[in-house]
Amino acid sequence: MISVVIPTYKEPDYLDLCLQSAIQNQSEQNEIIVVVDGFYEINKSILDKYKDNISVLDLGENQGLSIATNWGVYNATSDYILVVNDDNIFPKNWDTQLKQDLNPGVVLSPNQIEPNPSIFKQFIIKNFGHTPEEFNLEIFTKEEINLRQDKIEQTGSTLPFAMYREDYLAVGGWDIMYPSPHVVDWDFFLKCEYWNLKMLRTYKCNFYHFAGAATRKTPEQSLKSTKKEQDAHLFFQNKWKQPAQHNQSTNSKKLLK
Repeated sequence: MISVVIPTYKEPDYLDLCLQSAIQNQSEQNEIIVVVDGFYEINKSILDKYKDNISVLDLGENQGLSIATNWGVYNATSDYILVVNDDNIFPKNWDTQLKQDLNPGVVLSPNQIEPNPSIFKQFIIKNFGHTPEEFNLEIFTKEEINLRQDKIEQTGSTLPFAMYREDYLAVGGWDIMYPSPHVVDWDFFLKCEYWNLKMLRTYKCNFYHFAGAATRKTPEQSLKSTKKEQDAHLFFQNKWKQPAQHNQSTNSKKLLK
């Protein structure tokens, strides 16, 4: 069994598809923990829809992605956890595919499919839809299998990621001091590298990522988001004495000084 941690905010349409795919495409019964980071009423109908197959952790009010992710892992009961965005889609037999290479000392990132070009050259660029309304789960589930490769590389360090729960706790989880969620995942992966964990990528299954929920902002929201992102990058720079960048070949966040 894998404990899946899905922090969610206020995107119920994305969460609906995420949960449907996680449940429908699993090979065995896994623990699926949805951490509601505020706005419970917005998500209530979706949570009720899948209540027999998920556990809900309601934070009561918005506390931020780092706290939501940490609380999800702290409440997980399996030895292994999988952290997934609520705008990800799970492929067929995702659990059995991941468990082939999931061991202590490993941070395992399944490859992603996105509709738009990505800074991560390992991602597959294929448009199955930019919104839940455009997306067809049946078509994705069928076609994704043909995009798989029997290959593992040391090019991890992207979401989603799976790992040994005790390793997550040992490196301290996600840093709750960041002023926004921007680059906090990169901070986490850098800690894992310094902890000498193996940062692996599997091509044996591919998760879909809409990568579009954050783009639907008003000009005022976009300006505010840009300021928060700048603050987060500055926090990273001050903490690690290096910019939040990655090696394009390996995705390593540990830059040469």
